[in-house]
Amino acid sequence: MRTIQFREAIAEAMSEEMRRDESIYLMGEEVAEYNGAYKASKGMLDEFGPDRVIDTPISELGFAGIGVGSAMGGNRPIIEFMTFNFALVGIDQIISNAAKIRQMSGGQFNCPIVFRGPTGSAGQLGATHSQAFESWFANCPGLKVVVPSNPYDAKGLLKASIRDDDPVIFMESEQMYGDKGEAPDGEYTIPLGVAEIKREGKDVTIVSFGKIIKEAYKAAEELEKEGISCEIIDLRTVRPMDHDTILKSVKKTNRLVILEEAWPFGNVATEITYQVQSQAFDYLDAPIVKINTADTPAPYSPVLLEEWLPNYKDVIKAVKKVLYK
Repeated sequence: MRTIQFREAIAEAMSEEMRRDESIYLMGEEVAEYNGAYKASKGMLDEFGPDRVIDTPISELGFAGIGVGSAMGGNRPIIEFMTFNFALVGIDQIISNAAKIRQMSGGQFNCPIVFRGPTGSAGQLGATHSQAFESWFANCPGLKVVVPSNPYDAKGLLKASIRDDDPVIFMESEQMYGDKGEAPDGEYTIPLGVAEIKREGKDVTIVSFGKIIKEAYKAAEELEKEGISCEIIDLRTVRPMDHDTILKSVKKTNRLVILEEAWPFGNVATEITYQVQSQAFDYLDAPIVKINTADTPAPYSPVLLEEWLPNYKDVIKAVKKVLYK
């Protein structure tokens, strides 16, 4: 199987779908002439032209609204935000219109649209450019939220998201666009709402998603040297969430650690914790531990940022806590 970069997986998914369906187009800041801020749309303007790969002004509210309206009219837009921090400017279109129009129109309109772009921290970019909003969007009925962690998943999940008849929030990471991974040449999709066990284990379940899951892999490698076997689940889709895969794993390992790059109050890990304690309480041999960022805006200082963001050492500590070691 060939090896490609994360950005190439994104570009391939969009291009393949645009070749298949002429109602699909890409719109956002610098997606066309500049080949994308992160080169995730490289070559697409040359192939599809300016009518289907559209550069916009710095006006997220405007082009998010154009996307929603055109989706209601029969198109299948892909709206790229340079970062989901900037999606806050257009969040009224996402929450008040895209997520609700099917219900509010009594099924007369659907909204097959993908909003995609980077989420979370990406180094020293300051507090306003380092926020993870997965739980915010997942809190809203009518939206699906997808957060891939590798090129293979990114391509398959993005193709499935573009084909979905409901609005999808597709969240990437600036620090993952250069990541390399295996992905087949041929056509494939990955269904939304299906988690994957990335590493089999028997002593503890670790649930994560997105780029922060790399810290779980590092921790598992270190813990294996001490004879501790970690099972790692990649959610891939935050909403709809695959509760069954998590519950089945917890019933096997009897312990759960959740790793998420988000503030600790009311996040994805909180929802997983509730679901597990309500449906598998008798299987737990220790309280659930969730690992999040510090409960502050992201610091700019590299020393403080390192303390703010969870890492593999935090995972090791949490695993040993639930194992009473």
